[in-house]
Amino acid sequence: MKTALAAVMAAGVASACCIGPVAFVLLGVGAFGTSLAALEPYRPVFLGMTAVLLGGAFYVAYRPTSDCDACAPALRRRTRIAVWIATVVAVALVTFPSYVGYLF
Repeated sequence: MKTALAAVMAAGVASACCIGPVAFVLLGVGAFGTSLAALEPYRPVFLGMTAVLLGGAFYVAYRPTSDCDACAPALRRRTRIAVWIATVVAVALVTFPSYVGYLF
């Protein structure tokens, strides 16, 4: 579950160059948004980190069970649900530059 959370955070940082300025404009402090545009060159790095972390989260959630994991199927189910929710959030954050024009 920690890996899924880290993937969402990496996706958030990858999209900070695009989401940040929009959020600051909506808050009325648009001048702060220009500083986040400096993160644009690092976007591919954070996108790669997001993909690797989500891959690790899926591996942990769906790896073959051992004797200990068989004792707690509810925990495995919660982990899988958390990984899928993290994936949806990460995809929404990563694809934000593609659909931001339709929002305004």
